[in-house]
Amino acid sequence: MIKKLKAEDIMIEEVHVTSPKDLVAAAKLKMMRCNVGGLPVVDDKRIVGIITHRDVLLAGGEALGLKVNDLMTKELYVANRDTPILEITRVMADKGYQRIPVVENGNLVGLITQSSLIRALAGLD
Repeated sequence: MIKKLKAEDIMIEEVHVTSPKDLVAAAKLKMMRCNVGGLPVVDDKRIVGIITHRDVLLAGGEALGLKVNDLMTKELYVANRDTPILEITRVMADKGYQRIPVVENGNLVGLITQSSLIRALAGLD
């Protein structure tokens, strides 16, 4: 069953995002309020990066006044709707990624997190 699962089968479709122009402080607050560890960074629906709570913590307090664009990770692994879950889990395990954006024509359409992956696998019988 797992071999047939694709990204679209388990992705989170209502994704909390931030803009590259937002302040890091605003992104941090959004992560805390939404109880998420990271936010895809989108510019007019196009994924341009990702910022995580860990990024903010490691950068220190002075980073709060920076723009998200200054701190975000810009080189991303992205999946499309048809990417097999086995490929995504291998990338997560090999690279240590905790979230994988799902894109269609460069636009963010979903997000796969370690938690969403575990929930999907736990639901398999």
